[in-house]
Parts: sequence; C-alpha cells; structure tokens
Amino acid sequence: MSGDGGSRGGLPDLHWIAVDWGSTHLRATALGPEGVLAEAGSEDGMARLATPKAFEPALLALIGDWLPQGRQVPVLACGMVGARQGWREAPYRATPCAPLDPAALMAVPCHDPRLSLRIVPGLMQARPADVMRGEEVQIAGALAVRPGFDGVICLPGTHSKWVHVSAGEVVSFQTFLTGEMFALLSQVSVLRHGIAAEGWDAAAFAEALSEAQSRPERLAARLFSLRAEALLEGLSPVTARARLSGLLIGAELAAARPYWLGQPVLLIGAEAVAAPYAQALAAQGITAEHLPGAACSLAGLSRLWACL
Repeated sequence: MSGDGGSRGGLPDLHWIAVDWGSTHLRATALGPEGVLAEAGSEDGMARLATPKAFEPALLALIGDWLPQGRQVPVLACGMVGARQGWREAPYRATPCAPLDPAALMAVPCHDPRLSLRIVPGLMQARPADVMRGEEVQIAGALAVRPGFDGVICLPGTHSKWVHVSAGEVVSFQTFLTGEMFALLSQVSVLRHGIAAEGWDAAAFAEALSEAQSRPERLAARLFSLRAEALLEGLSPVTARARLSGLLIGAELAAARPYWLGQPVLLIGAEAVAAPYAQALAAQGITAEHLPGAACSLAGLSRLWACL
C-alpha cells in the first residue's frame, strides 16, 4: 500500500474511488477535488477470491480506512470484477461503440453503507468472437490523453489486444494469448528446463522476432528447437528466454499485420511489457507511442466520473 492510509474519520476530501480489479491484482485510488489523495494495492485479484461474497471484504481491507462515517462514497470499478466469475457480472457492450457508456454501469449492492459501487462493463465482438474487460477503460483514457486519435491501440500483456479506433469508437479488436503462452511454455512445458526466470538477450530476441514474422508457420518447430539446442549445444537459459519471447511476439505481429500496417500505433502498458512490442514494431518501420497502463486506467475512469 502507498499514499495516505486515512484515519478513523476517513479521508475528509474524498469524492470518489477508482478501482482497477484484474485477475491477479487489485488497485485503488482515492480522489478529491485536487486529484489523487491516496493509492493502494493488493494481490486480491479475481483469481484469488473463491466466491462473490469475498469481493467486498477484499475491497474494504484495502480502502476501509479511507471511507468516512455517515456518507456513501462512489466507487467505479473496472476489470475482471465484472466477469462471470467476479463480484457481479456486468454484461458486455457490443462493438462498434464508444469505449465507455455511463448509462451501462452496473450497480452492485454492498453490505457496508459507505460504499456505492458501480462496475464498468467490458466490450464484445461477435465476428470473430472476442471480449475485453478493463482494456476499454485504458482505451478511453488514451483517447482522453490523445483526443481525436484514429488508428490502432495495442495493449500487450497476458492477453494482448489490437484495437482499431476511429471517431472515438472501438471499431474492431483481436486478442492474442501471447503472454499466457509465454508463461505456460516457460514455466510448465518441457521448455521450462532451459528458460531463465529473468534476464535478456537483445540480439537473440531480434533474431527470433524476424524469423517468426517471416515464417510464422514454423513457430511450433522453432519452439521445440529451444529445448534441443539446450540439450545439444548448451543454449543459455537467458538467450532461450529472449528467443521464446521473440518467437511468440513475432508470430503475433505477423497475425496482427492487418491492424498495424500503415497505421499510427499507441502502446498501452507497463514499460517492461511494452518495450519488446515497441522494438518489434520499430523493426517494421513503425514508431509507436507509449502510454503507461495505470495512468490510462485512471484517466479513463476519471473521464467516466466526469460524465456522471
């Protein structure tokens, strides 16, 4: 937890609370007339909470000290908190549409009378079938920072998303399982024996990236070669880690080419996650602008709050 923790009387200037609730994390920001009053985070993500009844105690453990007695505080929450396995399912909104709609917020009854909670619904696409939760808020935040942007927004992560944005609307999007595949291959598959937990080899990443983009159909074979080279040639685990990343991101970019080719691109996410994508796009002659993910989430929720 960071920032002011409040007191028994809560935060006197508290107007509302922004909550980003993902699968593995819970982040909250207290906001007042002058901006951010306090910030806090925990590992009580959706995946860690067994039942819907566990969500309110997890939230109160994080923000309880901020809440004043005798009045309700509005809370806007986005992310997996609105999933089918979350606190309360918030139905998806169909694209094309604006990333956020105040009228679509899902009110959630709370036991604590100090809480007035509403959940932001995610977005869906019928053909090809696709969904997002949480990214719609980051997209809205990016459009608040870059008004009038028309092009493509890439949100790399566990489930990377490529989003076509035009006239303030999400036109279409495509999700790639790249981050989750990296985790499974490096930690669960046979490749785990030769993949370092950290470290980087920039040259190996660039080589694998180029190979996967030019020959994506060879991905499965090239993945196993990481194991074979470790056994036969002593391939460094750090080099293997970078090559694995390059192969997976290269295959993703090859498949996402209709999105980024000839388009301005915004990257939204943490620097460590966005940097390999920026390098991969630069190799294709595209200079992508990077916006921090947490800042975009807060900007998106703030934009929504201003419309209420």
